[in-house]
Amino acid sequence: MTTEYIIGLFVLALSLSWTPGPNNALLAASGARYGFARTMPHSFGVVLGFGLMMFLIGIGLSQVFRGLPLLREALRWLGAGFLLWIAFKLATAKMPENDQTGNAKPWTFVKGAAFQWINPKAWIMAISIAGSAPPTQPGWLAPLVVALIFTVVGFLSANGWALFGTAIQRFIHTP
Repeated sequence: MTTEYIIGLFVLALSLSWTPGPNNALLAASGARYGFARTMPHSFGVVLGFGLMMFLIGIGLSQVFRGLPLLREALRWLGAGFLLWIAFKLATAKMPENDQTGNAKPWTFVKGAAFQWINPKAWIMAISIAGSAPPTQPGWLAPLVVALIFTVVGFLSANGWALFGTAIQRFIHTP
């Protein structure tokens, strides 16, 4: 594993982690609704859950994707199409009714971590990276390095989005 690969992976992780997606939208919304401190368990769940997902997929699927590169490409295109469909549904959704139930709570660590396994952006990122990591000895080293880089960058991104939500809190209380 070369220094150039690690630097490139770090830059890629920055760009992928900071772009809007389900995690970042949920963290910003939670920051706006509950504040930064109450959003922290959710934030840590996202970061550590995605890091674990990235590691496990890297160990399990990297060999499959190396042998079947068309499978990886098909999954990437299907995932991109799914993200576009979700974006369309969000863009055309009606404004929600004013919910004053008062029972809402911020997500927990476990919910944030578990959400990674149904998050299409997380899957697309993990599948894309798993198939492109260089082979290493021992075989778990590359997935571990990838997961650690995405965990460090994800910590910055997740907390940045939660802080963003906290900062815009007063501006989003009107339709």
